[in-house]
Amino acid sequence: MNRVAIVTGSARGIGAAVAGRLLEEGIDVAVLDIDPPAAERAVAGFDRAGGRATAVAVDVSDADSVREAVDEVADRLGPPGILVNNAGVTRDSLVFSLSPADWDLVIDVNLRGTFLMTQAVTEHMAKLGWGRVVNLSSIAAVGNAGQANYSAAKAGIEGLTKTLAMELGPLNVTVNAVAPGYVATEMTAALAAKAGHTAEEHQARVAATIPLRRVGHPKDIAHLVAFLASDHASFVSGQIIHVAGGPVC
Repeated sequence: MNRVAIVTGSARGIGAAVAGRLLEEGIDVAVLDIDPPAAERAVAGFDRAGGRATAVAVDVSDADSVREAVDEVADRLGPPGILVNNAGVTRDSLVFSLSPADWDLVIDVNLRGTFLMTQAVTEHMAKLGWGRVVNLSSIAAVGNAGQANYSAAKAGIEGLTKTLAMELGPLNVTVNAVAPGYVATEMTAALAAKAGHTAEEHQARVAATIPLRRVGHPKDIAHLVAFLASDHASFVSGQIIHVAGGPVC
């Protein structure tokens, strides 16, 4: 069976690593991103030895945009049987100064986007009789000062993951979530800069608190996502798997 995957927010960072890893498995991958030029650059940079890759513009928080993007993927590559909900944003602030607009943006992209994309893609999975949904959560789901919006969105994704695993299991669709700890990406580099540190300084400080004494890298997440998207994980569903270099309390 020719398999087609959609990876949202995959123009860079974890999403791009996931897309590249799935391509290595011979899976055709649609790189969905709100930044079309960046998505095109990502596609151009992938090794062509594996599956086909195509870039599609999407605003995951907009229902019409999501439907149009999924339809475009189905037309170009075929019906998607794998969905990786990776698109996300942060707008960090303590609750006293967190604006309603920043609350809404983070909830809309991270949580609403995961819902809308899953709703659209599972229609194809139901017809295929097979599917894999992998949602990107975060260790922030258990709470993190300065991230009330992000923590709430990621906790919501974990609840959504478990519920969808129950609802979609009879359709032979597994639904799991990967919850990374600190991963060296452009997003975490921006957080470091906001705190007045270089990326290297910030990573060194964080690594000292991690049992494995290093921060994560996008490929660490990509390898696990590839497993969850494969037939090897056919009896794994409804799980939240932390990738954080140590236990998460």
